[in-house]
Amino acid sequence: MSTLQPAATPESLSDEAVTPPTKVKKPKKSAAGDAASALNSRWASLVAVVIAVLWTTPTVGLLVTSFRTQRDINKNGWWNAFANPGSFTLENYRQALEPGSSASFTQYFINTVVITVPAVLLPIFLASLAAYAFAWMPFPGRNALFVAVFALQIVPLQIALIPLLDIYTNKLGFGASYWSVWISHTIFALPLATFLIHNFMRELPGELMEAARVDGAGHVTIFFKILLPLLTPAIAAFGIFQFLWVWNDLLVSLIFLGGTPEVAPVTVRVAELAGTRGSAWYLLSAGAFISMIVPVIVFLALQRFFVRGLLAGGLKG
Repeated sequence: MSTLQPAATPESLSDEAVTPPTKVKKPKKSAAGDAASALNSRWASLVAVVIAVLWTTPTVGLLVTSFRTQRDINKNGWWNAFANPGSFTLENYRQALEPGSSASFTQYFINTVVITVPAVLLPIFLASLAAYAFAWMPFPGRNALFVAVFALQIVPLQIALIPLLDIYTNKLGFGASYWSVWISHTIFALPLATFLIHNFMRELPGELMEAARVDGAGHVTIFFKILLPLLTPAIAAFGIFQFLWVWNDLLVSLIFLGGTPEVAPVTVRVAELAGTRGSAWYLLSAGAFISMIVPVIVFLALQRFFVRGLLAGGLKG
């Protein structure tokens, strides 16, 4: 015999109708989400544009000044040059680039390229090998040694210049040669390069190395054929740092090479023009812009790798 259910009364229906639904709690925004929202706001974009304009204005002024004559430079500011664009000239660059000229930058520019290229490639190669050893080759004291390498970043390079100069001159017999600058820049760059490439390398899946070892690959094969192509973002990021540092360096090159035109970089020549020919702004501006155009091109060409390399190791998933 079935049990009859009581019929729903109007009172019960009205109670069910007016019962409010359970509210679902919205997840709270994290600090990272709040920061991302703030950075994506219109005010943040406006501030970024203002900073970019203020940051770029001196470069624009230097570029405009480098195309003006000495008379126009002494007469008024660079912002007045657009009122008479017919006064622009290439004579400043001709004097700065013409071989044999008293203000020529050609030999100094070549010296800078000779200094910079090996001083960038050597630390990248050595740091990549060291990073692979710290990341994927277990050995006693590995963590302590890596911490020691990382701690070397806080040591100022100025305290090592005089001891290194004594070693190069009295013990190795290098004298004023490119080898002293190459070795010095490599030594100073290895801690940061090893740390940056190591962090990127540790984010790579270990299954790649395990599969390669199963197929009979050794450390050399794994490093050069598997890991090295994947390290392009980290290598490019450090390469930009090192290139800008070496290209714009004055102290290290001046101490180990001196100021002779045969070996001195372009930064030494710019410093000489600023000191001995400070009134010749037309030559100084042209030389300064020549010295900075190559780093700008390198940075713009490798910018996408630079951003990826900086984010290496900082994000998960």
